[in-house]
Amino acid sequence: MEEYRNIHHEFGPVYDVESKILILGSFPSVKSREVQFYYGHPQNRFWKLLAKLMGEELPLTIPQKKAFLLRNHIALWDVIESCSIRGSSDTSIKDVKVNDFSQILAESSITRIYANGGKAYELYVKYAEPNTGIKAVKLPSTSPANAAWSLQRLENEWRMMIRP
Repeated sequence: MEEYRNIHHEFGPVYDVESKILILGSFPSVKSREVQFYYGHPQNRFWKLLAKLMGEELPLTIPQKKAFLLRNHIALWDVIESCSIRGSSDTSIKDVKVNDFSQILAESSITRIYANGGKAYELYVKYAEPNTGIKAVKLPSTSPANAAWSLQRLENEWRMMIRP
């Protein structure tokens, strides 16, 4: 079994003054930490799903992904600033230090927060919501570990909630 490692989140949020919704993950996977950007695992359906929802081409590079998010008024971040974790396993997360959301909320137009998966939602409700005062909406995870949800099923559920 893999050892616990205390890891600090190494890349910042993506947002600007026009960002209206914030999508939160829990903490970057091993692959995302390697590529230094969100949803870096090729099997994660996050980017495919958002491209379909927004009716756009799939962004491939980090600059394309950032431009895609900003163009669609989407902010992207994670709930956790640092934690102890085994590999990429959300279920192994402990010793949580939550991100401070005050700056991103003050410098943007965010009115809605969505959690990509149950763990992100649980962590946000427990650690961040008391400070932000904004309720989050839980969306089914785009992770390949959530194999019960097809891309089509994810698209249907996310579209109902996000309504671009």
